[in-house]
Amino acid sequence: MAKINFGGVVEDVITAKEFPLKKAQKVLKNEVVAVLGYGVQGPAQALNMRDNGIHVIIGQAKEDKRYWKKAIADGWVPGKTLFPIEEAVQRGTIIQYLVSDAAQKILWPKVKANLKKGDALYFSHGFSIVYKKQTGVVPPKFVDVIMVAPKGSGTSVRRNFLDGSGINSSFAVHQDYTGRAMERTMALGIAIGSGFLFPTTFQMEVYSDLTGERGVLMGCLAGVMEAQYNELRKHGHTPSESFNETVEELTQSLIRLVAENGMDWMYANCSATAQRGALDWRHKFRKAVAPVFADLYKSVATGKETEIVLRVNSAPDYKVKLEKELKAIHDSEMWKAGAAVRQLRPENRKKK
Repeated sequence: MAKINFGGVVEDVITAKEFPLKKAQKVLKNEVVAVLGYGVQGPAQALNMRDNGIHVIIGQAKEDKRYWKKAIADGWVPGKTLFPIEEAVQRGTIIQYLVSDAAQKILWPKVKANLKKGDALYFSHGFSIVYKKQTGVVPPKFVDVIMVAPKGSGTSVRRNFLDGSGINSSFAVHQDYTGRAMERTMALGIAIGSGFLFPTTFQMEVYSDLTGERGVLMGCLAGVMEAQYNELRKHGHTPSESFNETVEELTQSLIRLVAENGMDWMYANCSATAQRGALDWRHKFRKAVAPVFADLYKSVATGKETEIVLRVNSAPDYKVKLEKELKAIHDSEMWKAGAAVRQLRPENRKKK
């Protein structure tokens, strides 16, 4: 492991320098990695591993025709590299449990019944293990229980792999039956194309992940965008002006500068007026949202958030209600304005 200073705190990380792909291939040489679920993370991790020379098979319910056909379109062959869930578990030695959190609870009896002594049960999220009282997912003692959690969507995992950048992932070993759990975990982390790997625990991963998704990464981001857009519109600003000042400049300019060089560099390289306002109002926003984040973290840690996820996502009309909620966002003036703005980007005008 390499020791890296993160803001004054030294942490251990693993890169391809400390654990090269050739070493990962050697560790996984005799393994059959069964990727269960071909929805979000499954395709990205499976395709990256396949491209890296790892023996991968897919486990997917044939009844779910959308994902079964998606797997076939990506080159997985029924009866050879594409199987029903139970058969994939039987054939695999490393079982990547990458179906949704709600589906993990539902499918667990089938998965558990087909695990073999010495298998590795792999997760990309601590949800099912940490909230076992809600999910019922308690692995048998005769398997390794490991995790590699990419810090991005499946789309980003695949895209970053293809452009050579990789995406950062956390990793953890929850149960080491074989004595090889750690090397299996690190090998898989490299094989799926991680930029670098940093250690965590199943509990810390799920607490931070659920807080991040509901907070800055998605929930908070959408909420503050809507609040600013609505305030501008209330004072007579046009939809295009309101959207550009709320979303477009952030996503097409400023956030890229933050990604490349950090917030301080972005502040130092904007106008003096923007700089002064950002420095002053930053503290007001932090103080305003701090109580919300405190409530959010408590809701995650107590299991309230996971209870909601399992209850809502397991309802028979879940997809219908989800589509309705997403349609409300899609049909809002703000995101209709966004669609128009995106069409006016130079790269999109050239396609016409």
